Amino acid sequence: MEKAKEKGLDLVEVAAHAKPPVCRIMDYGKFRYEQSKKAQEARKRQTVIQVKEVKMRPKTDVHDLNVKKKKIRKFIGQGNKVKVTVTFRGREIMHSELGRDLLKRVADEMSDIAVVEHMPNMEGRILHMILAPKKD
Repeated sequence: MEKAKEKGLDLVEVAAHAKPPVCRIMDYGKFRYEQSKKAQEARKRQTVIQVKEVKMRPKTDVHDLNVKKKKIRKFIGQGNKVKVTVTFRGREIMHSELGRDLLKRVADEMSDIAVVEHMPNMEGRILHMILAPKKD
């Protein structure tokens, strides 16, 4: 502590749990400033991945399907995951294979930019799958 006072600096405990505890002579204000800058840089580089949802029906027409596919491409291009949902109403549930075929077609057409992260799964009257951007 005397050496720190002589130099006009602070005695800072760096590793309290070490045996023996590790201390350094430094300017504590400058140390805290550098730590906050490092934390700020880490937050800046961090990317938040959202899950966007695109809803369809088993009877979705070709043009409407193309519009939905453009939307999926846009979302994946932004680096987000996409949850593709097919909702069945009434007796459409009897032909769930139509929904599976629809999702398979979407997955095949998106295979150049996306991978299927979660295979088509049926939950009640909703069939869904999750597409994620490909890692380059």
